[in-house]
Amino acid sequence: RCSSDDPAHPKCNTNGMVSRLRRMAETDTVDVPDTATRKFPQSRFAPPPGATEILLVRHGESAPHVDGESFDLVDGHGDPPLAPAGWEQAKLAAQRMIDTGERIAAVYVTTLQRTHQTAEPLLEYLEMEATELADLREVFLGDWEGGEFRKRVADGDPIAQQMAVEQRWDVIPGGEPAHQFENRVRRGIERICTNHPDELVVAVVHGGVIGQIMNIATGAEGFAFTGADNASISHIVVHDGRWVVRCWNDTSHLSPTFSTAAQPLI
Repeated sequence: RCSSDDPAHPKCNTNGMVSRLRRMAETDTVDVPDTATRKFPQSRFAPPPGATEILLVRHGESAPHVDGESFDLVDGHGDPPLAPAGWEQAKLAAQRMIDTGERIAAVYVTTLQRTHQTAEPLLEYLEMEATELADLREVFLGDWEGGEFRKRVADGDPIAQQMAVEQRWDVIPGGEPAHQFENRVRRGIERICTNHPDELVVAVVHGGVIGQIMNIATGAEGFAFTGADNASISHIVVHDGRWVVRCWNDTSHLSPTFSTAAQPLI
């Protein structure tokens, strides 16, 4: 009991104390540890709405050049057929895309028969016709078309050595200028994308073309991506002017090893 005679003394004013305690209980908050910790798992890539996915398949191995002879020409480009090994590679590439369950909306080929032949096993399974796209035909090799390129490279021709040092196809006499090649390849890919938003397509093309596509996508120059293996599969996603590389030169359907035997450039 309070011994003070002052009714305002804190110990005497019990009613006021009780009121203050009640107000504190009503207004004060108690800190409770947050047990619901936020977690951020790694996200997986997903194509944005409207994007086009393109599986770039290099044609299978083509027939060898025979010294003293020339491949038939189509619009000035050498047009060898597939070699027996190339047909087998084409079947393996098709089976890879079938086994993975890709929802393929279209298959594109170039004007050259080795791309048509490489696409045949896949087209037969899909019961589909290929669409021909001339802009994605191989780089024009000028005076070295018809198989001459292979011979010159094998023989160590000085111009072939200069081409390798400068990493330019147009070092070859009459070869396609670099800017023209880049522009037509870009035009070909953009045409596919215009026709196939929100779809996946297959384009059976050429080693030089795949290298140029990768250069455009990554900003690389020269021959950084030249030499994709025959029947290899590369994967790009294109949306609103942005080209994204998902993979390059996948050959797991052809060999269990990372490195494979050397393949011809063209």
